[in-house]
Amino acid sequence: MVRSAERKTIGDGHRGATACAFCGSVESAANTLVATGAVSICARCATECARILAEEGATERALAPAPLPTPSQIHAFLDEYVIGQTRGKRSLAVAVYNHYKRLRRTRSPGEPEIGKSNVLLLGPSGSGKTLLAETLARSLAVPFVSIDATGLTEAGYVGEDVDVIAERLLQAADGDIGLAGCGIVYIDEIDKLAAGADSPVHGRDVSAEGVQQSLLRFLEGTRVPLPQARRSPRAPIPELDTREVLFICGGAFDGIDALVRRRQLSGGVGFAADPAGEMAETPPLAEALSPEDLMAYGLIPELVGRLPVTAVLDPLDAAGLCAILTEPRNALVAQYQSLMAMDGCRLTFGDDALEAIAEEALASGTGARALRGVLERVLLEPMFVAGPGTLHVDAAHVADSRLGACRRAG
Repeated sequence: MVRSAERKTIGDGHRGATACAFCGSVESAANTLVATGAVSICARCATECARILAEEGATERALAPAPLPTPSQIHAFLDEYVIGQTRGKRSLAVAVYNHYKRLRRTRSPGEPEIGKSNVLLLGPSGSGKTLLAETLARSLAVPFVSIDATGLTEAGYVGEDVDVIAERLLQAADGDIGLAGCGIVYIDEIDKLAAGADSPVHGRDVSAEGVQQSLLRFLEGTRVPLPQARRSPRAPIPELDTREVLFICGGAFDGIDALVRRRQLSGGVGFAADPAGEMAETPPLAEALSPEDLMAYGLIPELVGRLPVTAVLDPLDAAGLCAILTEPRNALVAQYQSLMAMDGCRLTFGDDALEAIAEEALASGTGARALRGVLERVLLEPMFVAGPGTLHVDAAHVADSRLGACRRAG
């Protein structure tokens, strides 16, 4: 029975009956209501509220400040999964460390507010951009989402608008808005949104520029309504605040080195000029790249300004691709060996086979992504006849997978 002098009532058949302020159900023998002042709540909604509060308490405990790994520790964790890219790893480790250190800071009156530094990651296809971003999130145990920029459109157009970023981040956090608000979002193929007239990709693209404009509020920080996260129809619509979300934007930026070179050559006049392009030595892209080059490529100035940290990844050579096959914690060779071991088969590779696989992947022009495809082709016949024993792969089988792999009793 409701213990309140003021009761909420509803009409149409239940006139004068007390109603739950959350779900609207009326009081009955099977549905007890509890009132505080003019507001009543039924037992079912009270139970749901208790569950929500328990979940929020668990989230706060989960986000309690565990020791934050230092940049060197983050770098070491990345080394376990990603081969090479030392310069890029250092930039990412420092950026991520500073971001989450900023979130844990308790600002005293009079102290300056520390702004967010999102990251722009440049590197050829298959150099490890997505893997680095995903591994960073794993090292910090925060939600991670990877979005392809080419699938985004301006609001009102056919396709997914940028609000899908918040929706997917909430999904990655299992519906926990508090946890989603400190996650990492990786936006791939950001270079495909290049909208400049001098872009090596295409000429001026107004629609791509519109998507860049839409991304600005996310990178800077905005509150995105998420109706699907509402607990009940009458509950307020929760919002995801992106001010504490770290954004990493990545792209190959094919041809940007030519823009850098052109800028460097146009900087001199008279005896200082080098019209023949015979500069003694061109500095690495990581050192020579400037915001001016990114804007000439087609990124709008506002977007460039919201990506103050720039990390450049090097293209992988054959030696690097060969190392990827065997050295990381989740090395491809170890994955296939584990897969074959389920059939009682011991799989081995000769050094010449690993080198041949790396060379074929290098020739494809897609970097590390090509390695799995080459292995699938080479191991098709061995996996078809898999069974107890030992299978050995050498360079001859990589060159002609129709040979199958030599089977030895074992």
